[in-house]
Amino acid sequence: MGISQKLLHSFFIFFFFLFLLCTASCSTTEPPTPPDEPIPVLILELDDVSCTETWINLTTKDLTLPAELTLKQYNPSGDSISKALLLNTQDTLLYIDSLLPNQTYKFHSVIQSINNSSNEINVTTMDTTSHDFSFQTWTFGTIGSSVLYDVAIINENNIIAVGEILVADSSPNGYTKYNAVHWDGNQWDLLRVPYNYQGTDFFHPIKSVFAFNADNIWFCGNGVIKWNGVNYSPIPIPVWGPYQMNKIWGSSSNDLYIVGNNGSIAHYNGTAWKKIESGTDLNINDIWGDYSEKTGEWEILAVGEKDLPVRQGIFSIEKNDVMQISSYNIQWSLYAVWFKTNRRYYVIGSGIYEKKFLNDPIWKDNGFNISHYATTGIRGNRLNDVFVAGAFGEFLHFNGLNWRSYINELSSFSGSYGGIAVKNNLVVTVGYEGAQAKILLGKRIN
Repeated sequence: MGISQKLLHSFFIFFFFLFLLCTASCSTTEPPTPPDEPIPVLILELDDVSCTETWINLTTKDLTLPAELTLKQYNPSGDSISKALLLNTQDTLLYIDSLLPNQTYKFHSVIQSINNSSNEINVTTMDTTSHDFSFQTWTFGTIGSSVLYDVAIINENNIIAVGEILVADSSPNGYTKYNAVHWDGNQWDLLRVPYNYQGTDFFHPIKSVFAFNADNIWFCGNGVIKWNGVNYSPIPIPVWGPYQMNKIWGSSSNDLYIVGNNGSIAHYNGTAWKKIESGTDLNINDIWGDYSEKTGEWEILAVGEKDLPVRQGIFSIEKNDVMQISSYNIQWSLYAVWFKTNRRYYVIGSGIYEKKFLNDPIWKDNGFNISHYATTGIRGNRLNDVFVAGAFGEFLHFNGLNWRSYINELSSFSGSYGGIAVKNNLVVTVGYEGAQAKILLGKRIN
């Protein structure tokens, strides 16, 4: 090939690559740019609070999980605490304890790796309730043995307690049997609430009373009776066996439960009774329910026990199904239950046991630190206002921070309190002292 031909060939190659380069540089199609990553959103919202605790909802959006966060707590004293969190779900309920009553704290959360933080919220803890009460006591019964098992407060001028009271008189038997007493604000009046069988009234002991209002009061013992404001009406319960009824509780007259010996449970829907198979032969002593705003459902728990050998059980009742839940760390009998759902659970008997959440692994026993006596009744207004009654006249109050026993100022006695009712600043517990039925009424002073 000649020089001219080589030059021509070289020019051809040069211009060919120049053409390709121009074509590429002049193209209007550019490679796509990656989309911007969404910025994670963190939202804190107060869920609930007690005197020493708070529950905070942490809601996240566009957060890649799992994620490491820091929760910052600013104390009233001016110092702060940082707590590392590992999130595995978009929504998390945060639990913070060791706070002080009636104090305001600030919280916010931070993802330090991307310098992103949530909103800041203020949390004011509940104040403690007063331990200061004035107390009055009454005894009933003049012959044989008398006892009161349960009590209901409609208001401060309308209280009814139930059991069995024997009063000596000139009747053929030498006494009259009463099964209730009523407080009208000034005095207690003896009552005879009738069980009716085939047209005949009987006045057997009443074990439990539950009042929705003054004209809607339910009793149980040897049967079920309803007071409608005018008269007493028997409510036949054909599904009940030969076992003793121990407690009645319900969210309404159309949603009522009775529990009793040998695992007996029955539900009333306003029209008919249905027996609920409990799967246990324990004597079920108490039942209590609390409404959950989150689920829109009632959470219902019952407790039971049996001697020789000593056994105990805690039962969850849901839509006529019963499930026995863990009683791990509880060795002795259980007589009563009270709780605020997903906040604090108490079961008592030979000890005072508590949990923050029902799925916590063990029941924490603080009983011996609080009282040396068996406890038989528990009810409360709120997390900072809980009352416990027990043997030898033991009576306890939890104000949200600490427990107080009143047994020294009330004096111990040979007997026990059992059933208990609380309403606002009024508390009543009932039981027996020696051979007489006894009532303790307390009014908060401040």
